[in-house]
Amino acid sequence: MDQDMVALARVMLLGANRRVVRGAEGLWIYRLLAQVDPEAYGSKLAYVLVEASASPLVRELPERRLALLDEAVEVAKALGTSNPYRAKMLARALAARQRELEGRPGERVALDDSDGSDGRADRATLDDERQRHA
Repeated sequence: MDQDMVALARVMLLGANRRVVRGAEGLWIYRLLAQVDPEAYGSKLAYVLVEASASPLVRELPERRLALLDEAVEVAKALGTSNPYRAKMLARALAARQRELEGRPGERVALDDSDGSDGRADRATLDDERQRHA
């Protein structure tokens, strides 16, 4: 990992003076910093990825929208179970991915079919998270 790039990302983050940096700049910052500290920056990366999937820049690119949402789901799943934002970000990413798949004719609708499952394990994990934080 290039430490100069990490330092630059942190300076940009501090200089933004916002809770969450959005857009292409936010994607770059959080993708880089999530490699360094996934627990600290993973939830913000998932948030920005879901937001980016709704951007007008990818309105006509359904494969790109789905790729962003798939990445958001994976990032949220990778967060530790003790992370207080894991359940919220995972639910948000899965819901956005579900909406995207429902809007695509001829594709199988599932919460996560990348591993060939029908999404039941993800729903069970999400239900467990909700019960634990309730």
